[in-house]
Amino acid sequence: MKQIMKMVLVLTVLGLVSGLVLSLVSNYATPIINENNREAIKEAIFYVLPKTEDYEVKTIEGKDIYVTRDSEGQVNGYAFTASGSGYQGTIELMVGVNSNLEEIQGIQVLDSSETPGLGGKIRGGNFKNQFRGEDASGGVSLVKSAPTEPGEIEAITGATISSKAVVDIINKGLDQVQEIMGSGE
Repeated sequence: MKQIMKMVLVLTVLGLVSGLVLSLVSNYATPIINENNREAIKEAIFYVLPKTEDYEVKTIEGKDIYVTRDSEGQVNGYAFTASGSGYQGTIELMVGVNSNLEEIQGIQVLDSSETPGLGGKIRGGNFKNQFRGEDASGGVSLVKSAPTEPGEIEAITGATISSKAVVDIINKGLDQVQEIMGSGE
């Protein structure tokens, strides 16, 4: 009986000390993680809308929309995050569109757990650059060979599911933002 009480006491003390240490580490790391996320969003905004000098966040109908301005203070576009399911998990994107919401200016992958070497190629410039200048009003579509029509995006060989997921996420995000901005801004 004495032996059991001793083990329970040791395990209780270890549990309390471990919980305290985890709590302290979490309190220390959370502000750093939040700052890193803010910096990643800032970098993504300047990537998807390259002529941006400054931006402000507007929350409309619960959606954060980044209104960007050029060097003359004029609105040059809008950036927003969009996410959805990929092959292995959630894909989160930053999408930039011009000021009249008619043309995609760029996309950036904020978070993805797609297969390295295959689905991970959605982060690559060859795939992302296909979206620049595409019509945002009609959405984009995925093709398995070289695009022949406007709005077509060539799928990554061996990563069709990831490619399709990105196209679907962008189209849904565009529809949502165009609806919000059409009714709210």
